[in-house]
Amino acid sequence: MNGLFESPMTKKNILMAKEIIYSDKAPEPIGPYSQAVKTNGTLYVSGQIAAELAKAGDIKAEAGLVMQQIGHILGAAGMSFSHVVKASIFLKNMADFAAVNEVYGSFFTSEPPARETVQVAMLPKDVNVEISVIAVE
Repeated sequence: MNGLFESPMTKKNILMAKEIIYSDKAPEPIGPYSQAVKTNGTLYVSGQIAAELAKAGDIKAEAGLVMQQIGHILGAAGMSFSHVVKASIFLKNMADFAAVNEVYGSFFTSEPPARETVQVAMLPKDVNVEISVIAVE
């Protein structure tokens, strides 16, 4: 090959360490995934839910517990909410947007991360909100 079509990656052997992060203060995964994975200083936190509060009808309590669980996972990785650069919020009902925003915002007192919020038809365990984050050291 003359080098014109070679990927620069073919000339290097790049090793990427992957660390599984776990907190016993957050729920066990309900499928074949980790609570979080850390690699190259970036932490990817899987979507967190609060199944035990889903039927109570208090979206603020449900969102608050989800955010607390995320905080425990961040802590297990030696990070905090100040390290979060991206969040994804999934709502069963967009009418809950303002209430979830109020709770979510209380965890980011300054410089909130990038984020999207989408309404979905269904979430695991019939919860009302699921949140995932990405954090960087």
